[in-house]
Order: sequence, then C-alpha cells, then structure tokens
Amino acid sequence: MELQGRLEELKRQGFGVAGLSYDSMAVLSDFSRRRGITFPLLSDPGSITIKKYGILNTTVPESNRQVYGVPFPGTFMVNIRGIVTSRFFEQAYQERNTVSSIMARLGNHIDVQATTIASPQLELTSYATDNAVAPGTQFALAIDVRPARGVHVYGPGVTGYKPIALSVQPQPGVLVRAAHYPQTEDYYFKPLNEHVKVYHRPFRIVQDIVIDSSSQAEAALRTRTSLSINGVLNYQACDDKVCFTPQAVPLTWTVSLRQLDRERVKP
Repeated sequence: MELQGRLEELKRQGFGVAGLSYDSMAVLSDFSRRRGITFPLLSDPGSITIKKYGILNTTVPESNRQVYGVPFPGTFMVNIRGIVTSRFFEQAYQERNTVSSIMARLGNHIDVQATTIASPQLELTSYATDNAVAPGTQFALAIDVRPARGVHVYGPGVTGYKPIALSVQPQPGVLVRAAHYPQTEDYYFKPLNEHVKVYHRPFRIVQDIVIDSSSQAEAALRTRTSLSINGVLNYQACDDKVCFTPQAVPLTWTVSLRQLDRERVKP
C-alpha cells in the first residue's frame, strides 16, 4: 500500500515499480483487487527468479510447504539497461523498507509534511519519510541540514571537537537502527595546521526506525493509533575564526499506526 501511495510521485521522478513474489497469480490477483494495487505484481512459481538473484530465504526449511520459497525481503534499483545499481535489504523477514526511506537514503525529494527549525548557525528541516506505519515497517526519520554561509559542523568520529550526532529516545515497540550520514569534506584549519572532516554544504541525516513486529510489541501497540518519537540533534558549529556554543536541538516526529493485512486469499 505504501508503494501504491507513492506511485505517481515515483513516476514523476522517472521510476517504474514492480513487485516479485513466490505467491500464485490467484493470490496476487486477489491481493491487488482488495488493496487497489495498480502496478505489476509478478508471480515467480517455484521461486526460480528468487533463487537466481540469491535471495531465497534459507532460514525456512523445505519441509515448510506453506512458506518455503519466500525471498529475503528487499528492493532492487535497476537502470534502463537492466543493471542493478543498488539494493536495500532488511535484517528480518517480518521487516519491510518503505520506498520513501529508500528514496531518502538516495538523496531524493520526499513529498511529506516537514518541520523547519532555524537553530543557531543551521537551518534544520525534519520529517518522517512515511505518515502511516505498521508492525515490521522500516521507515526513516530525516533531517536536511543547511549550514549558514561560512559555517561548518564536524562529521561523525571527529575528535577534539563536538561532532554532529542524532540520538533517538528509546521506547517500547520502536527499534532504533543505524543512522546514515553522508561523506564529509576535508577542512584545513591553517592556524593549527590541521585537517578535519566537516560538513559545510547542505546535507541529510537519515535515521532508520523499525516498528517492532514481535508478538509482545504488536500486542502493546494494538490500541495505539499514533506514535511520537523524540530525539535530539547535537552539534557544534564553527566558522574560520570561532567555534560557537554547542547546541542540543529537540526534535519530534509523529506517525500514524495501522495494522497489517494478513489475509492472503479470501475464502
């Protein structure tokens, strides 16, 4: 459904969409009709294509006839020549990357509601890549950062200065995964004859989040219709002459919660 909701946006950006599953044509046809899917859902009998791509879920025993043949869930990006340019896979079968979180990691524009904060020396635009999520959804919290003219902030891992870092407050039902920072640039500070990794152009931080799909978490979230996630962006900005006071900017993202569609074929 998330793919369907983003279909026109993806088309405007030049992307085509197709889904591949080990399910039969009857299952896929019924699912498409019930959920209003208009992009192609391809049936892969015997998981032949799934095996060729090396994504057969090997944790499922062949004796499990009901599930055997399912792929590890993921997304391939393929160019017009049929060459895979990138791919995105999850840590567990129950988890699913959203196309919006993938687009955010690739640096594309995401058409969602955002909040802009004019913090000292930086302009911050924060947003969740998806408005509605369900158990197993892997989406992202994104921050587009625009340093003021002549200002830089320090990249992750820099010592001797306060590097920029996003921290997310833990809570039941929310799994905080990796944060993605872009490649830094080298900054030469002549008075100290030192080279430091910094950001001085606009850049994006993408924090992966998963809605816990365990039975315990699903039960705890069943009565919830929305979820607020809190975080803090810490950084210290400097220019060529002075380093400014370190900042801690509080951030909040709110998403709607929905239940999974577990029905395969209507009886």
